[in-house]
Amino acid sequence: TLSARVETLITREPVAIDKNASIREAAGLMTDEKVSSLLIYDGEKQDKPVGIITDKDLRKRVLAVDRDASSPVSDIMSENLIFIQHNNRVFEAFLTMLRTNLHHLPVLRQQKVVGVIALSDVARHESQSSLYVVSSIFKQTSIEELSQLVPDVHKSFVRMVEEDANSRIIGSAMATIGRSFKQRLLELAEEKYGPPPVPYCFLALGSMARDEQTVVTDQDNAMVLDDSFDPKLHDEYFLNIAQFVSDGLNACGYTYCTGDIMATNPNWRQPLSKWKHYFSDWIDNPSPEKLLQSSIFFDLDGVGGETRFAKELNQLIRKKAPKNKRFLGSMARNALNRTPPLGFFKDFVMEKDGKHRDSINTKRRGTGPVADLIRVHALAIGAQRQNSFARLEEIIEANVLPKGRGPDLRDALELISMVRIRHQALALEAGDPPDNNVAPEDLSDFERKNLKDAFQILSNAQKYLRYKYSGG
Repeated sequence: TLSARVETLITREPVAIDKNASIREAAGLMTDEKVSSLLIYDGEKQDKPVGIITDKDLRKRVLAVDRDASSPVSDIMSENLIFIQHNNRVFEAFLTMLRTNLHHLPVLRQQKVVGVIALSDVARHESQSSLYVVSSIFKQTSIEELSQLVPDVHKSFVRMVEEDANSRIIGSAMATIGRSFKQRLLELAEEKYGPPPVPYCFLALGSMARDEQTVVTDQDNAMVLDDSFDPKLHDEYFLNIAQFVSDGLNACGYTYCTGDIMATNPNWRQPLSKWKHYFSDWIDNPSPEKLLQSSIFFDLDGVGGETRFAKELNQLIRKKAPKNKRFLGSMARNALNRTPPLGFFKDFVMEKDGKHRDSINTKRRGTGPVADLIRVHALAIGAQRQNSFARLEEIIEANVLPKGRGPDLRDALELISMVRIRHQALALEAGDPPDNNVAPEDLSDFERKNLKDAFQILSNAQKYLRYKYSGG
């Protein structure tokens, strides 16, 4: 997330002094203005500075060598300045600082210095980045400390939106943050309850496994235990671990799953052989009812412990799913349960009651159904990847969809995702709790038209899904 422009780091006009001024005057000006650097100009030549001094120069070139403070500031200034353009990326400024071992860079716009950025500005900027949040997570030593990072998570999310990151980058960054919370909670749980008596794998399910998270998400997780697991001897330990992680996630903004798809539920805390039986049964003996609850398990990722268990389950799915038409048909029927919010005359169909009246749930009626139908096609071809955009790339390569429909679906998913994401970011900035419910009147005419087009693409994709897998 060092992709922001350099000018976003500038907080004030540059402070400058003439090269003939004394070192004492320069130090006094820096103190009064509370700056760590000072640009030096040659009186007659006002376009570009001829030098710069910093706090470090005052220490090394004045105090350390006992230089007379009445000598001109030009005696201690650094010359041959290196500048950075206002529209360069922050990471370019950071690389320039590393390469040249400089901590201050004057910023140019149309050959005029508009400010000076310091390494500390880059560090402060990065304190709101997803990478910084992730590194902070692993430094916390309790659930309480972890929960105090929630505002940083929100700031990082808003910042990515403001920097025009796309939904794939934002979804992946937020999923990485979510995984990191899980991993740190697992470490803290093992510190509390001791090392695991048998190997296990902690699974992320749904949007976290697909790298498609936002700031509005509940927790969907499960546990795969080694086949040497003995419930009488070991289950108390694993229930304790599951409860600790689940409570910790809830404290960190990942609310408990209302459908109880969590490792605290004994059904979803089972040995590997039992999990293999689950998946084999879902695929070999499918019914829409049976798959209604279990479709989320077809997006799974190992986030802690023996992640090879998760790989084995994904291999089993890839091997069995493409061969079973009835299974694909049942998954397709479930994927058609949630329809886009378009009426007969292509008008938006709004929520009818409750606090979200006259709004559209962009997850339940938008990104959710798109992810569902992409998942069906991905299962049909034994796709290797989990992310919806990555799956679409494989689906397009496999020629599953009519020509042009794949790129259309990708653009529709991006548009609906970004409407949802921007809505959440605006709520956070306004100090309101974020949600998925967008009121069409809050959108511009352009956004409304494009959103209708995106929902129409989803509607057409669902019709094609019904046609393609109706024999199942």
